[in-house]
Amino acid sequence: PLLRLRLAIMAEESPQATPFTLAMIAGGCAGTTVDVVLYPLDTLKTRLQATEGFWKAGGFRGVYNGVLATALGAAPGAAMFFSAYEGMKPMLMKLNGGQEHPLQHSFSASCGEVAACVVRVPTAVVTQNMQVGQYSTFMEAVRGIASTEAGLYSFYRGFWTTVAREIPFSFIQFPLYERLKQTWGKMQGSETTPSQGAACGSLAGAVAAAVTTPLDVVKTRLMLNAKNASGQLYSGTLSTLQTIVREEGYAALFHGVGPRVGWITLGGYVFFGAYEKSIQALWTSGMWGQRQSRQY
Repeated sequence: PLLRLRLAIMAEESPQATPFTLAMIAGGCAGTTVDVVLYPLDTLKTRLQATEGFWKAGGFRGVYNGVLATALGAAPGAAMFFSAYEGMKPMLMKLNGGQEHPLQHSFSASCGEVAACVVRVPTAVVTQNMQVGQYSTFMEAVRGIASTEAGLYSFYRGFWTTVAREIPFSFIQFPLYERLKQTWGKMQGSETTPSQGAACGSLAGAVAAAVTTPLDVVKTRLMLNAKNASGQLYSGTLSTLQTIVREEGYAALFHGVGPRVGWITLGGYVFFGAYEKSIQALWTSGMWGQRQSRQY
């Protein structure tokens, strides 16, 4: 899914910690919106990364295959991320004497990614197998994957590779996002607007997406239970990286980089915009008290 996305999640700049339930609701709304709206780009990326090649994996046909799994997992995954992320940020700031530091955002985001992967990975396994045409319906995919030799563990193929991809993604994206947003806010003398925050998130996400594409290719091969040129199943992150380079060359590690960067750039704008709009609307409801504004 978000693979989002894995994609691009925002750190709300505020001297007042974002409440647990507020972050969970806003994150769930934003995650579902971006995953469903931009799902076709994710399908094209998966097919480009598949061992059998783009056209045999489905080409431009049925670009919404597997969208149900993505829709079901988007909100819980995003909610888990934001809950962990917003919970860690004030704790780390307190440990640093109340001072903010970019590494706090990176570490908080990494904790959020690990929590979210518990939901994201099973839905991604179902989604990607449907995207390349291995299954035609959601229930067929669930039953087929569960009936393999590994059983329920099959739903977590590529879990650690996904985590290994998301953590460096967060360490690149979040400090860059926070810095862009702070700089923009100081330049104009006020908090950034939702559209400005979305632009910062898109740029930061695009850079992180391009750099982490090789790990995304490895994740896709593992989740599809694909076989290498020798007919053996891919196994392990480093082993899969080495096999792809040996059999297909370094360029193969960047298959799908265009749709991935495009998906995350557009997704970053949609996601960050939806999240900030949700945050504003939820604060306005008064259910979480009064929101304080940052002074520049």
